[in-house]
Amino acid sequence: MKEIITTRNKLMFILPSLLGLGLFLFPLEYDGKTSIPVAVLAKILENAMSDFASEAVCLLILISAILSLIVSIFRPKSIHPDSLVGSLFIVTPIWLVIRSLGAAFAIIVYTKVGPEIVWNGNTGGLLLNDLMPILFAMFIFAGLLLPLLLNFGLLEFIGTLFSKVMRPLFNLPGRSAIDCTTSWLGDGTVGVLLTNKQYEQKIYTQKEAAVVGTTFSAVSITFSLIVIAEVGLAHMFIPFYFAVCLAGFVAALIVPRLPPLVFKKDLYIDGTLPDPDAHKIPEGDNVFSHGFKSALMRAAQIKSFSSVIADGIQNALEMLFIVIPVVMGIGTIALICAEYTPIFDYLGMPFVPYLELLQVPEAATAAKSVVIGFADMFLPAILIAGVESEFTRFVVAALSITQLVYLSEVGAMLLGTKIPVNILDLFVIFILRTVVTLPVIVAVAHFVYP
Repeated sequence: MKEIITTRNKLMFILPSLLGLGLFLFPLEYDGKTSIPVAVLAKILENAMSDFASEAVCLLILISAILSLIVSIFRPKSIHPDSLVGSLFIVTPIWLVIRSLGAAFAIIVYTKVGPEIVWNGNTGGLLLNDLMPILFAMFIFAGLLLPLLLNFGLLEFIGTLFSKVMRPLFNLPGRSAIDCTTSWLGDGTVGVLLTNKQYEQKIYTQKEAAVVGTTFSAVSITFSLIVIAEVGLAHMFIPFYFAVCLAGFVAALIVPRLPPLVFKKDLYIDGTLPDPDAHKIPEGDNVFSHGFKSALMRAAQIKSFSSVIADGIQNALEMLFIVIPVVMGIGTIALICAEYTPIFDYLGMPFVPYLELLQVPEAATAAKSVVIGFADMFLPAILIAGVESEFTRFVVAALSITQLVYLSEVGAMLLGTKIPVNILDLFVIFILRTVVTLPVIVAVAHFVYP
């Protein structure tokens, strides 16, 4: 062990880890809003490419679909499944269809040639022109910089320190505290990316990845401010965000202990069992010393920074070429259903008596907005903005944040990763989170609006 405790390994652990913590977790003011440095970098890039962002995203989705068709169907012998090109473009038939749909939708939206229900500003137009440039910029910086959190020992150190908290409360390893904090303070999309990488690296089991991805991938504080402003209650942000945090904490305690998450297997991505003794603290060590030694062992594995840079580039490419087409494909379909079909009216009907029982005014209008959040997190705020009752607007706005797994972004991202959840899992989790968090939010609302 003495050969591990060297000045080189200490610096290799401490300096990149501090830089990663600063970039992903340090809150700062930018353009009048609270954000984190990696999100600020993404915003700067997004602004710089605002004149051609839609074209860049459309081209990327097209390249992903075309290369996926060529590589997946013809399987050139020169492309190994484990190579970078293979990991990006060898996909199953269902994902090939979804990427192709994403490309078709992108072309229709960009050219406005085809059905208006696809290129409308509330469906595909919303995704391609508004959401995708944000994701595009975020994925570039988050992907490139994630190795600062993943590769230098920070997760090993934090994981050991928080093991006594995360395991009893949430049945999760301590290292998930980084995911949780990154998602909560920063951005849910970054949290999903971080979770997926740890799942692929056999750090999370199937159950742990599914729980972290669907429980802690919250939207940022910045977006919460946008939502509360949309419903005309910006002056109520402090009690509103308190309701969001309290409800999110309660959901994190309860929902992972219910189906479908409770039925996910405690196996790694390759089907192997985790070592039950892997995270035990050896005799003679305490939590801090063992965490520090584990971090140094991880840092000692870094032989060159070129490998770290290559890892970051691969992260960014995977998010750009794999997730963005999926978000475009699935998200457009979900928004079309929300905008042009009564499906969410019907799905919302069972919530009317529940809302009435909780004494929420204008329950029928609120019920539709409750379920439509599965398509897109911002839709409930748009639908409820005209409702007279401040109480109802407060409840629906807070609920839309705590529901988490909306299909136009986080939900579609989860489906586009290797995290073991399907669309039925996501819908059930969405409903469970709605049922669990609603009474908590209403209780806070009753206190705020006596």
